Amino acid sequence: MRIDLHTHSTASDGTDSPAELVANAAAAGLDALAITDHDTTAGWAQAQAALPPGLRLVRGAELSCVSADGRGGHCTVHLLAYLFDPDSDTVVREYARARAERRGRLAKIADLMAADGFPIDAESLLAAVPEEATAGRPHLAMALMRAGVVSSVDEAFAKFLNDRGRYYLPSSRTPIEDSIEMIDRAGGVTVLAHAFAAHRGPTVTAEVIKELAGVGLTGVEVDHPDHDDDARDRLRRLADELGLLTTGSSDYHGTNKVIRLGQETTAPAMLDEIARRATGVEIVAG
Repeated sequence: MRIDLHTHSTASDGTDSPAELVANAAAAGLDALAITDHDTTAGWAQAQAALPPGLRLVRGAELSCVSADGRGGHCTVHLLAYLFDPDSDTVVREYARARAERRGRLAKIADLMAADGFPIDAESLLAAVPEEATAGRPHLAMALMRAGVVSSVDEAFAKFLNDRGRYYLPSSRTPIEDSIEMIDRAGGVTVLAHAFAAHRGPTVTAEVIKELAGVGLTGVEVDHPDHDDDARDRLRRLADELGLLTTGSSDYHGTNKVIRLGQETTAPAMLDEIARRATGVEIVAG
């Protein structure tokens, strides 16, 4: 059984619509897929309606959070949330806040680039992203591609949009402890995404993950394209020590990243345990 528990659609910064995502997952030979768009559940209904026979859908999201880094500072972290109740009052409020904050931040970055002479217009950029979807820097990267400024999303981030560049603006993110509690109350399960992907920027230490396990974190994403062998080994040992679930996922974004659906996978027993612990919504089958 092949299971991929971290993918994105056009409901956030992927290039496949939710319907295309599930169709492509079936074509790639997957048996189960999680849709985990950034800070939104907007793609759930379309993905479920288009679910091909034989494919199981895990409805989820990837939450943008802030955490102590274990070295005296703070860093951005991402929390995968699975099978939670999307109508929970705290979830609805948090998603609305996060989407509004992301749109405002993206507009400011676009204005900075336009002031420097780039062919970017904030109003047109945001008009192309539906209100219920989650806007982000990849949308700006794709606009730069369309304008011929860069040839790929990766090039846009490397030159202009990374966290260390001229056009970086800090964001207002929810403390990860609050997000873990929110998803737990909504009947969901939480997994820390790509925790040791150092090339993305600052990461948390093992001590921080231990603290998060103490406040209800369910698991860690071990097998991820941005984790080298050492990172995977350290995370797997830490998960064993703490009794955390371990997952593997592609973090697929369609043509935005050179990553295949099912490039990394999760063991069936781990998905079974996620489903057993969740009380918000169930896995649905095509």
